Amino acid sequence: MLIFDGDCGFCTSSARWVERRLPDDVEVVAWQFVDDLGALGLTAEQANAKAWWITPEGDLRGGHLAIGESLRAAGGLWGVAGRIMLVPPFRWLARPVYALVSRNRHRMPGGTPACRIDSPR
Repeated sequence: MLIFDGDCGFCTSSARWVERRLPDDVEVVAWQFVDDLGALGLTAEQANAKAWWITPEGDLRGGHLAIGESLRAAGGLWGVAGRIMLVPPFRWLARPVYALVSRNRHRMPGGTPACRIDSPR
């Protein structure tokens, strides 16, 4: 399952892009439409701060790890890119890149002022 910020246009368009590439049994949902975030092990603050991948076992992967896992699950060349993103040293590089994009998501294509998050990532 991929959880994203449905109030952010950039996040929504990114989530829909990956959703088209994921298997049909993988759910992609805006955190605002999750009835009980606590049951998933998340708070609203955490869900608003970054994307989350939830494994079938219930393990949480946030931020750059969520993106890597979602690409891995997409398979094909995207799956290769996702696998690479999840191993050092690429994993270490993906973290600051995700943080940079996340802090500036209101400036990204599809971004709006609603995408701005003033809290640290």
